[in-house]
Amino acid sequence: MEIKTVLSVLGKDRKGVVATIATTLFEAGANIDDIRQTILGDMFSMTMLVTIDESICSFNDLQERLAAASKDLGMQVTLQREDVFTFMYEV
Repeated sequence: MEIKTVLSVLGKDRKGVVATIATTLFEAGANIDDIRQTILGDMFSMTMLVTIDESICSFNDLQERLAAASKDLGMQVTLQREDVFTFMYEV
């Protein structure tokens, strides 16, 4: 089963952020459907739409992998299911 998710990364800009997150997703068999990133001063912000193939890696397992990447990068990394994310921001 495929799950659509929203991944956000926020923290002080540094080398290797995109590479680390993209490698983590690749190793989990996930696909980056869309990506936006910006740097404001020395702050890095990135939002991705990611599809997870749960027959390869579960949502919870990917969250754990991203938590490890977050710790290595010293940045905030958040993965949410797209339907939950959308529901949270509906008026």
